[in-house]
Amino acid sequence: MRLFAALVSGALLALAFAPFSASLLALAMPAVLLRLLQGVTPGRAAKVGFCFGLGTFTAGTYWLYISIAGYGQAPVVLAIFLMAALIVLMASYSMLFAYGVVRWLPAAGAVRWLLAVPAAWVLLEWVRGWLFSGFGWLSLGYAQIDSPLAGFALLGGVHLVSLVTMTIAGAISWWLETRGRARVAAVAVVVLPWLIGALLLRIEWTREIDGPVDVAIVQGAIPQDQKWLQDNRELTLQRYRELTEEALGSSLIVWPEAAIPDLANNVVPYLQDIARAADERGSALLMGLIRAEPVAERAMAEGPAGADARTELAYFNSILVLADEVSWYDKHHLVPFGEFFPVPDFVRAWLRLMSLPYSDFTRGAAVQPPLQVAGLRLSASICYEDAYPTSLHPSVRESTALVNVTNDAWFGESSARYQHLQISRMRALEAQRYLIRAANDGVSAVIGPRGEIVAAAPEYEPAVLRADVVPRTGLSPYLRVGNLPWLLWAILALGAALWQRRRTELP
Repeated sequence: MRLFAALVSGALLALAFAPFSASLLALAMPAVLLRLLQGVTPGRAAKVGFCFGLGTFTAGTYWLYISIAGYGQAPVVLAIFLMAALIVLMASYSMLFAYGVVRWLPAAGAVRWLLAVPAAWVLLEWVRGWLFSGFGWLSLGYAQIDSPLAGFALLGGVHLVSLVTMTIAGAISWWLETRGRARVAAVAVVVLPWLIGALLLRIEWTREIDGPVDVAIVQGAIPQDQKWLQDNRELTLQRYRELTEEALGSSLIVWPEAAIPDLANNVVPYLQDIARAADERGSALLMGLIRAEPVAERAMAEGPAGADARTELAYFNSILVLADEVSWYDKHHLVPFGEFFPVPDFVRAWLRLMSLPYSDFTRGAAVQPPLQVAGLRLSASICYEDAYPTSLHPSVRESTALVNVTNDAWFGESSARYQHLQISRMRALEAQRYLIRAANDGVSAVIGPRGEIVAAAPEYEPAVLRADVVPRTGLSPYLRVGNLPWLLWAILALGAALWQRRRTELP
C-alpha cells in the first residue's frame, strides 16, 4: 500500500507543472513522500522513492513516446525501451533521495526537516540537470513560476526555488510531528517564504536602456509529420514567405527552429529574396535553419577509375541573423537520440540498415556571444537548450534580451509544449529580461522580465505575433554568482545533519 501511495503521489506531482499548474501540489506531494518514509528501513525507503519518481516522470514525460515512435518513426519496442530507460534513470534520483533520508539523516527535528531534507533534494535535482547530458525537466521550482516563491529565482535560479519549496514541505512534516513552540516555528517557515518571494519580485535588478523594439514572430504551423515530405517543400517555403511579408515593417522578424525543410545552403536565392524585401522595409531577420559546412577534403576510391575528391560536411542546428551583418548561432546542447546518437558503431550500423536516423549534428561552441540585431543583444538558445541555465549565463550577462527558437510540434498536442514554456518563463525571470520565443506551431510568445506572458500566438495555426521588447541591462544576483551560494549552503546543511546523526548514534 505504501508503494502504491508513493506511485500515486508522484503522479499527482506532475499536475503541479503546466498545463495544469496546480503549484500547491509541488508542496503537498513531496510532504506526502516524506511522511511515507517515516518508520521504514533504508531498503524500503529506496523502493518508496523509486515509485514516487516513477509516477512523476511517467505522468510528466509520457510525450516522449509521441516524439520517438510517432514522429521519429522508431520501432515501438525501441521507443518504449528508450522512454522506460529515461524514466527509470530519473526515478533513481528519487530513490537515492529516499534512501539517504532514512539511512543517513537524523530521524526527527528541525535539522532534518528544514536543512537536510531540502538540501538533499536540491543537490540531486541539480546533478540530474547535468549528469549524463542532463535532464532538468520537472525540476520542482518550475511549478512555482506563477507563485510568489518564484521571486527566489532572482537570487539563486530555479534550484533555489526548489530548495525553498522543499523547505516548506519539510516544515509541514515538522509541524505534524512536533508540539508547542516548534509548531509556531514550523508555521513561520511555511508562511515567510511567500512574503519574501513577493518582495523579491518587486525589486528592479535590471533597468531599461532604450525604447521598445517592435518584434514579429512568424509561426508557420507546419504539421511535423508533413514537414519533411518532398511534396510539401514548396508549400512550406511559400508559407514562410507570405507570413514574413505580412510581418515586414517590424524591426525584428523571428522564425522558429529549423523553419524550412531543407539546408540553408540549398535555398540561398530564397533567403536572399526575403532578406532584400526585409531590408527595403527596415526589418531584420532571425531565422532557425539547418546548415552544412565543409570540414575536410578526402579521397574516396571509386573502383578502377581511381580517386574522387569528396567533401565531408558537418551539420548544424542554427540561427541565422540577416541584418546589417550576417551572423550565426549554432546549437551546443544537442538532444540525445534526436540530434546525436551516443551508441557504439555496431548499433549505428544497425540503425542505418533499419533506415532509422543515425547521423549526428555537430555541436556549436560552448560559449557564443549574443546576436546583435535590431538594437538588441540577444542571448540565443535553440529548443531545450533553455533548460540549462548556467550554460547560457555567459551570453545572458552580455545581453539585453533573450531569444529561444523551438519546434515543440515533435510532441504533438501534449503537455510538453506548456512545460517547455514554463521553463522559458523561468529563464526570463532569472535574468529579468524579455524573452522572444518562436515555435513552429506554438507556444510562440513574448515573455516579460518577471516571467509573465506579454503576448502569445494562437496554437496549431499559421500566425504572426507582434509585440514590443524593451532592452534591459544589469545583473540579477543569480546572474552574478550562479549556483554557488545555495550549493555551499546545501553541502553545509547536509554536513550538519550527518554530524548530528553520528552524535546520536555514539554510545
